[in-house]
Amino acid sequence: MALDPTDLFDIRSLLSDEERAVQDAVARFTNERVLPIIGDCFEQGRFPRELIPEIASMGLLGSSLPEQYGCAGLNGVSYGLICQELERGDSGIRSFVSVQSSLCMYPIFAYGSEEQRQQYLPGMARGEIIGCFGLTEPHGGSDPANMKTSARRDGGDWIINGAKMWITNGNVAQIAIVWAQTEDGIQGFIVPTDAPGFAAQEIHKKMSLRASVTSALFFDNVRVPDAQRLPDVRGLKGPLGCLTQARYGITWGPIGAAIACFTEATEYAKQRILFNRPLAANQAVQLKLADMARRITLAQLLSLQLGRLKDAGTMQPTQVSLAKWNNVRMAIDIAREARDILGGAGITTEHCPIRHALNLESVITYEGTETVHQLVVGREVTGINAF
Repeated sequence: MALDPTDLFDIRSLLSDEERAVQDAVARFTNERVLPIIGDCFEQGRFPRELIPEIASMGLLGSSLPEQYGCAGLNGVSYGLICQELERGDSGIRSFVSVQSSLCMYPIFAYGSEEQRQQYLPGMARGEIIGCFGLTEPHGGSDPANMKTSARRDGGDWIINGAKMWITNGNVAQIAIVWAQTEDGIQGFIVPTDAPGFAAQEIHKKMSLRASVTSALFFDNVRVPDAQRLPDVRGLKGPLGCLTQARYGITWGPIGAAIACFTEATEYAKQRILFNRPLAANQAVQLKLADMARRITLAQLLSLQLGRLKDAGTMQPTQVSLAKWNNVRMAIDIAREARDILGGAGITTEHCPIRHALNLESVITYEGTETVHQLVVGREVTGINAF
């Protein structure tokens, strides 16, 4: 029996019926709704907002949160498969779902009050309330502890001042989860984006994540009541806990991008005739394609085991760092090699490798650069902090 080139170890057989059903549904959505338009969206620098209602109706927003809040209540592996299939379409689509689910809905669920959960989560699951996550600052980058955005008490309210940078969904969001320094340490706030003094400025001239909204946020004496503060967390463990959830999804997403590039390069190599034989008949090309298949297989096994650890409640942040480091590096290398196999045709958005390669330049940087994740693993194996 012939093996599936994109699943040489039959990893799909390790999935439950529900996990396979989730993957198949999202794969159909990507094939039918995302792939026909995403090349043009990337070229135009346009996020396809028209897809939000359908994404929500499929239960993809906050998919791992409990059903009592209007969410799907899926397990971690199912969420990973959602990310994989969405990023097979485009990193920008996966980023939208990842930010909404892991960086905005998760902190409200994990750190918020029951009133906040009831107020926001059902509407966010329906796609009626879009969130963005305000942690990164213009000067901060990989050092979130060096946070300048501040929140000070004023009676029963908080006054927020500062700025955030590289914020996905910033100009389409109705709320922002904002992390700020207070006299009691870093705290999180649910800030309505129509609050006086709040401003979002979309970042243009991007060569990556062009089918995604990226913004700078500004806070000029933005007043929010104490009821908008996330009451159950203090310090960096709050935002870092959110990032662990999002990074987990990122370990799966680039597998989809890599599969898309590998599949297109393989089909092109079999059909392209050079020197009276298919390009795929050359040993150099077969070696490249075989290496792509090897690396995709290893990444699939890594993320599946990570998902099983997550569902067992034993996943550690270092394990997430190792998987993000490995899988994003895998995907960006495959995207570049696939672009090379396509030759001149590979530089256009009519083919996916150049788009994925450019997107993955952001994915390998955001939510912890490759170097940061290498140092997290290095700290784990040596016991010495080299940051």
